[in-house]
Amino acid sequence: MKILRTKQVVERVGYCRSHLWRLERDGKFPRRCQLGPNSVGYLESEIDEWIAARIAERDDQDSNNRG
Repeated sequence: MKILRTKQVVERVGYCRSHLWRLERDGKFPRRCQLGPNSVGYLESEIDEWIAARIAERDDQDSNNRG
């Protein structure tokens, strides 16, 4: 199990930190883990699953638009 820091997640998904937090608050992004009093991280596996779900959603929309 690997934990990604916020900066790494921002680089992976292309959203700014405040947008990630808004998505998380709305239940649309994986929840962060408190690592210490002033640090948080995200489980890499959950971020990867979230990205894969976005790709699957895009592919489903593409197939629906074609057929």
